[in-house]
Amino acid sequence: MSNEPIRIFLAADSTVQDYDVSEKNQGGWGEFLHTFLNKDIKVVNRAIGGRSSKTFIEEGRLVGILNEIVAGDYLFIQMGHNDSTISKPERYTEPFKTYKQYLKMYVEGARNNQAVPVLITPPARLHVEDGTFVNDFPDYCAAMKEVAAEEMVTLIDLMERSLSLLNTIGYKEALTLFMASVNETDFTHFTKKGAYQMARLVAEGLKESNLPIAGKIKSVSENTVF
Repeated sequence: MSNEPIRIFLAADSTVQDYDVSEKNQGGWGEFLHTFLNKDIKVVNRAIGGRSSKTFIEEGRLVGILNEIVAGDYLFIQMGHNDSTISKPERYTEPFKTYKQYLKMYVEGARNNQAVPVLITPPARLHVEDGTFVNDFPDYCAAMKEVAAEEMVTLIDLMERSLSLLNTIGYKEALTLFMASVNETDFTHFTKKGAYQMARLVAEGLKESNLPIAGKIKSVSENTVF
């Protein structure tokens, strides 16, 4: 058997990407996922800001991953934030049509390489209505769940997990997880602390899954302190 590490490739947007060491405040959960994994798993973070399921493919980024990914590796796909930007037609996808079609391209590409696709719904934003945090991307989450069911793909519902976390800790503490706590304007992107918590939620979802990798996730506690 090969001694090569299992690799998790991340295809996603700015809420997942790595940030330059000079960026002291903003973080993506892909930066912290390794914290919750055994050392024989390597995270290959290809997430990049401003991309939708469509533009990530059109720019050749998915092909780049598929040229590297091999049997036994994983492809984690989190898209939706930028797909919903109807004011930017180059990014926009219709949730129950083109969005689903693009997601299935990721799934098919991974499986053609004997890798394992995992779908991840987009995380919550800092958006409260009547005292409760709300899902800003309900159609995209629903469409991704349809793809997961149709293609029999493992899905981690990061939206529901993050909403549950935010509603549990309350607005004051939730604010510290978002860049709005730094610049008062950004209710989408995470602070390093927030990105760490999102990575914990992803790891929690993995540990509860039926994937072979589930046994390689370290114990995840809600009381984990960044």
